[in-house]
Amino acid sequence: MARLIDGKAVAQAVRADVARDVAAYTAASGRVPGLATVLVGEDPASQVYVRNKVAACREAGMESFHEPMPDDSTQEQVEAMVERLNGDDRVDGILVQSPLPRGLDFKRVLERIDPAKDVDGFHPLNVGRLVAGQPTLVACTPAGVMELLRRSETPLEGAEAVVVGRSDIVGKPVALLLLHESATVTVCHSRTRDLPAVTRRADILVAAVGRPRMITGDMVKPGATVIDVGINRTADGLVGDVDFEPAAEVAGAITPVPGGVGPMTIAMLMRNTLTAASARRPV
Repeated sequence: MARLIDGKAVAQAVRADVARDVAAYTAASGRVPGLATVLVGEDPASQVYVRNKVAACREAGMESFHEPMPDDSTQEQVEAMVERLNGDDRVDGILVQSPLPRGLDFKRVLERIDPAKDVDGFHPLNVGRLVAGQPTLVACTPAGVMELLRRSETPLEGAEAVVVGRSDIVGKPVALLLLHESATVTVCHSRTRDLPAVTRRADILVAAVGRPRMITGDMVKPGATVIDVGINRTADGLVGDVDFEPAAEVAGAITPVPGGVGPMTIAMLMRNTLTAASARRPV
């Protein structure tokens, strides 16, 4: 049976480290790092996510600036809000909660964010820096995946890594981060031929495709480390992209859903906010 990689425990350790470092930064600089969240509309799931982020800021000793906007906000109004936050010196990180209401262009909004405050790591300039292997703000979920691999002491150099999913938010950044750690990386997608044959080669298998239980036990190499990024709502409750029980019988280590990658996202957001503050105002 695979060893369980406990994302809740790792996330709590990361958040404790961030809180310690925020206290040190504040003492040395005389200023408190600040995160601004922009929520357009009243999507219930988004409201929960934003409340969790506000609570995480408080726990980390950071300032939180929440900017709710009505559902009928125009593209120009949302972009103007971002520009205002770009110019607010109290704000080190800006996060625009997605999805935006129908008719609003999320990519255009992202491009308005000052790259130095882009704690989601989605701005094209930060994505370009990631491709080039330069220091940058990295998308929170991919950064969380890498943190889980490091803290579970999974060997990365020379490992064969397979990423199932090629989204701009998870699949591509994870593949680049693994490549920068000298893993040999294959990215799979809906056009991949004989997907099980590819995944069975993986020492590290990252599932980020958004299809419940797509990765079955017979698709996992014995002893592999399996990172399940998927969160799918089904009649059985929340399940991942990996069929957990059969995969756990084969893998060497595996993340559960829930309680695996999910808790890492906000933890890495807190770290990114501190990183952004430290870069803007070094001490």
